Amino acid sequence: MVVVSHDRDFLDRVATSVIMAEGDGRWTEYAGGYSDMVSQRGSGVLARSVDKGAKMAKTKSEASVPTPQPKGKMSFKDKHALETLPKDIAKLDTEIKTLNDALSAPGFYSKDPNGFATKSKALEAAEGKKAAAEERWLELEMLREELEG
Repeated sequence: MVVVSHDRDFLDRVATSVIMAEGDGRWTEYAGGYSDMVSQRGSGVLARSVDKGAKMAKTKSEASVPTPQPKGKMSFKDKHALETLPKDIAKLDTEIKTLNDALSAPGFYSKDPNGFATKSKALEAAEGKKAAAEERWLELEMLREELEG
């Protein structure tokens, strides 16, 4: 069986031999896992060198694309969101707890299947809103930290 992986620990635990591309179309088989191959070879996997022409073309193409610079300060909308999102997340936590309590009530489904389905959908929506709010807050917090240095 042939296994291709970037996980060196996995290769150490599973592989009985490693086939390494040495360059110029040469392949060499080493007994054991990745660590064994490194000890037999004397070195691990090295980055391939790029020829000078390709390197210059890459540099020119990268230079023509302007890199976006971070703004000097956060917008009012972002500042406001950063301040209000924790409160919104807390409200969503309370809503999720209330819905979970209602859904976990004994006999709720047997008494009101439609109500159960409605509360289940509401719970799913609240969890989605909470996840989105947490993600947005994290992005804004990272932006704030980046701008403050």
